[in-house]
Amino acid sequence: MLRLTWVQPEDLVGHELRQARLDGRDASAVAARWHAAGGGEAPPRAGASARPRPVSPRLRRLAEDLLDELSRLPSPSADAEPTDLDRIRALCPDWPSPRPAASVSVSAARLEAAWLGRAVGCLLGKPVEKLPLTGIRLLGRATGNWPPATYFTARGVPRDLLAAYPWNRRSATTSLAENIDGMPEDDDLNYPLLNLLLLRRHGRAFTTDDVARVWLDELPPGRTFTAERVALRNLLTGLEPPDTARHRNPFREWIGALIRADVHGWTNPGDPAAAAGQAHRDAALSHTANGVYAAMFAAAVVAAAAPADAPDVHACLRAGLAVVPPGSRLAGAVRHAVRVAGAHADFDSVVDELHSVHSPAHHWVHAVPNTALIAAALTHGDGDFTGSVSRVVSGGWDTDSNGATVGGVAGLLAGSAAALPEHWTAPLKNRLATSVGGFDGTGFDTLAHLTHREATRPCPSPP
Repeated sequence: MLRLTWVQPEDLVGHELRQARLDGRDASAVAARWHAAGGGEAPPRAGASARPRPVSPRLRRLAEDLLDELSRLPSPSADAEPTDLDRIRALCPDWPSPRPAASVSVSAARLEAAWLGRAVGCLLGKPVEKLPLTGIRLLGRATGNWPPATYFTARGVPRDLLAAYPWNRRSATTSLAENIDGMPEDDDLNYPLLNLLLLRRHGRAFTTDDVARVWLDELPPGRTFTAERVALRNLLTGLEPPDTARHRNPFREWIGALIRADVHGWTNPGDPAAAAGQAHRDAALSHTANGVYAAMFAAAVVAAAAPADAPDVHACLRAGLAVVPPGSRLAGAVRHAVRVAGAHADFDSVVDELHSVHSPAHHWVHAVPNTALIAAALTHGDGDFTGSVSRVVSGGWDTDSNGATVGGVAGLLAGSAAALPEHWTAPLKNRLATSVGGFDGTGFDTLAHLTHREATRPCPSPP
């Protein structure tokens, strides 16, 4: 039986009930009706439940009705966590001042380091994606690679340990040290490529509708997950942004928009405000509130790190927080993570505290805990490349996405591809695999030059 992930109504209800609890919406009556009718909880890690047969039409219709009912429940967090950009800015007392056009630049060499860093961090996290924290630690320690100072390997790992904690089945054949032959395809690299296409076609003043057009033209549905898959489905049923982000989309505060944000920072060097605005227009197709803030935060951090005279990583993180409503859950989680990272010499202790705070309530792909972990790793690693990507992947949750974001920031701060350790970059062979048209096999040096062209292209005022 074909179980299409991330869109089956009966699988979405449990995720929406969890999101309701995070929002403070009272969904107890809806939950009772769902469970009384035989509805189950959300799949804990995969995109679809492992039912042996399809659910009844009656249960599916009920799931659709309850998803709509849940969307109408009032949210106590709505005023502190708006999605509209003007309202976000009004809540941010330290919103960065815009920079004059072309007053700050980023070099192609720095952008190549960012692309490579993003790929390295993603590749490090790929084989352990979806694994629990205990399993990641045991696998790394079994080969003496803890915290991970190089790519994971299956060589020397006891068979019983691999049986208990198997590598990610989609990634092990391309992402373990003994199997790496160039950078394999991953959505964490596909989305930067799509956003590069977006900028080449529409410039930095693109609209959310332009993002939708690029997705419809270039993004294979089978390469999408969570909120992006739901947004594509909504587009194909005739909905328009921002309803594409809201309609039956319990993943609207997950990490998907964050992994699309780096290009917006790369093309607005030294201008976190412009980067955040650009990331907002992108994120609004598929995300709301904290899902949007995560993208804005990442774009602002990257923009602050992009120029040759970039401040240290701690100032970059402060630039990211400046574009996030201070009363939001995401801002609170990032502030807490930075404090914890500064208070512990051992990063495993930092991770343990973050998991104790966030894991009971959040899915492992939710933006709030993952953004907190990104901030903690960059803080604790003090911007060092290996230290930062090692720490964030060692923290679990969405390992490849977090590794990509941290690797991109730390790569920028390193300043050039030559400054990145060769044992990380050499296996990539300056070659990226992707299903995004026209980019398969492209080198990171070429991608850097294409990105530099967009970063230096004159930009009209955004809509």
